Amino acid sequence: MLSRIAAALVPALGRLSVTSEVAGPVAPGSIVAANHSSLADPGVVLAALRRLGTEPVVMATAGLWRVPLLGGALRAGGHIPVHRGTARAATALDSAAAALAAGRVVLIYGEGGLPERRDPHDAEPRAFRTGLARLAAASGAPVVPLGQCGARRLSSGGAAKQLAGFATAPLRRPALHVHLGTPLQLAGDIPAATAAAHHAVTAAWRTAQRRCPRR
Repeated sequence: MLSRIAAALVPALGRLSVTSEVAGPVAPGSIVAANHSSLADPGVVLAALRRLGTEPVVMATAGLWRVPLLGGALRAGGHIPVHRGTARAATALDSAAAALAAGRVVLIYGEGGLPERRDPHDAEPRAFRTGLARLAAASGAPVVPLGQCGARRLSSGGAAKQLAGFATAPLRRPALHVHLGTPLQLAGDIPAATAAAHHAVTAAWRTAQRRCPRR
């Protein structure tokens, strides 16, 4: 449901383009690791992946399940709440591993949260937490690096500015680009695997940035 909504809404807000180093949908049982820069980028990423024939299960902060309508859509789609900073945080990785074993694609944000910056400009992905590497090690799933650029032009800054950004986006039509890199198997210990994943997602982000015109 969320992928269908995103695919209908995002093209009305901006000019979305998508490139991929592998033809066709993301392989079942894969982890898609994306950079996280804006409240808008999950919609951008879901719209791009659906264009490629993929509708992933999303790992997202558990607070979203309390939002009216959105929470129901998340539950209906089998998406995975992450209870950060609690004893229940590890259960999200177990749920994600089960989804991968069932042939679902899982979308995870390695940074684990949004940047504190308020400007509309893109920047390199921040340091990754270890959850992505631990999920890859536990499941043996390949990791598909995804870089997105332009979502901060839809939504950034404080609450008022974000609302204004969404309201004016259909007139501004900012450029949005999503690039999927080549899948990789993370190897080595958790710190090394985390660094390798961050490097791959950063490379995908740089490609997206080069293909995302400012106007």
